[in-house]
Amino acid sequence: MNEILHIYHTNDIHSHFENWPKIRHFLERKQVQYARQNEEMLLFDLGDHVDRWHPYTEGTMGKANVRLLNQLGYLAATIGNNEGITMPHEALDTLYEEAQFDVILANLFDENGKRPQWAAPRKLYTTKSGVKIGVTGVTAGFYKLYRLLGWQLSNPLEELGKQMDILKKEADILIVLSHLGIHEDRLIAKLYPEVDLVLGGHTHHVLAKGELDGRTLLAAAGKYGYYIGHVKLEIDPAAKKIVYQSARALPTGNFQEPPGETAEIEHYYFEGKKLLNQKLVYLPEKLESDWFRENRLAGLLCDAVMEWCDADCAFLNAGLVLDSLEHGPVTKFDLHRILPHPINPCLIELTGEKLQEVLLSTLDPKWPQLELKGLGFRGKIMGRFIYRNIGFNHAFRKIEVGGRPLEPDRIYRLGTIDMYTFGDFFPHIREAKIHYFMPEFLRDVMEWKLLQEYGQ
Repeated sequence: MNEILHIYHTNDIHSHFENWPKIRHFLERKQVQYARQNEEMLLFDLGDHVDRWHPYTEGTMGKANVRLLNQLGYLAATIGNNEGITMPHEALDTLYEEAQFDVILANLFDENGKRPQWAAPRKLYTTKSGVKIGVTGVTAGFYKLYRLLGWQLSNPLEELGKQMDILKKEADILIVLSHLGIHEDRLIAKLYPEVDLVLGGHTHHVLAKGELDGRTLLAAAGKYGYYIGHVKLEIDPAAKKIVYQSARALPTGNFQEPPGETAEIEHYYFEGKKLLNQKLVYLPEKLESDWFRENRLAGLLCDAVMEWCDADCAFLNAGLVLDSLEHGPVTKFDLHRILPHPINPCLIELTGEKLQEVLLSTLDPKWPQLELKGLGFRGKIMGRFIYRNIGFNHAFRKIEVGGRPLEPDRIYRLGTIDMYTFGDFFPHIREAKIHYFMPEFLRDVMEWKLLQEYGQ
């Protein structure tokens, strides 16, 4: 009799806990159902479960996410860039202290070239009928950013080859937990045709019915818990081979609402708020935010970035500041509420000629209303640009920095945000010499500035 194996997988939840009660309720019922049917169920997460935009994640530095995975009995997880490069070194190094699941990650090392003790490059699991399942995991290669946080990454596809050489001698079925994205997942199928299953994420792609390349089945379930993935394998236990396979991305909007769903979602939020309720300063006046006009709060952030980066000048978009700060006490929660983004300050070195092109392009009227998603941005629209130590003579299209005309051949130090170095906003910025300031987010820099201005 063939063995039935059900594999459920989540990816890129990004701390969207509003969908978690439905996911939890659905999977708990499936666990009971398959136990009655004497069919095995395995549960994997493909990374970016953690996202510090949510106060519960921020207040626990991701450990709340680990507890949620524990509660559902996940077998294993790999990490995404949100676990890897939006948390300080020590926070990632201690994130999985309480994990009751395996963290499988082959291409992460510390500065001495050793794998962290919490990460296994591969694992071997055995089904009830004795079929051996080999699992490895890899994460996307943000090499420079990991280095700045005290980690090293090896090339994920090359590392995968090393793990395959070992696992294919030990395992009957080979599974890759991938936080690389759809393009690289398809490459895995080409480079390593012995792989049976690639469970993917990172690029938020949905493979509604999977994608088959030779013997390799690719599966992925979008983002934010809008979907979860279900792979069904039918295995001949004598031949120890897969005889049938299917993959589906299940829309969680169709799942039954569990009892107390709203209360559970609110609990996650208010628990995070309570943890972040630490008073920082007292404001004698309200600091207004405005996405379309010059305003004190975005200006204060721009000042902070320029000073933090020791820059000649600075600019950033007002849409980063999601709300105003009211007169009275300001807490860490307040700063998290108005600046939830996992975005770091950075310093860009540009010639005056290229800086002028960048600054003139910021005057394009398309920017303020531009809707933006991803690249760390957790707001709605760009908003107008805010400048410090930068002046425009619009009649003559001339620019001043520090009150002096821009010199075309001089190297200028521009303070801004890392988001502009990742997207297609300003080509000259992407090509320039970039200094990232990590692990501090914009809210940390704003806290530093508020303490300067209003600290007692």
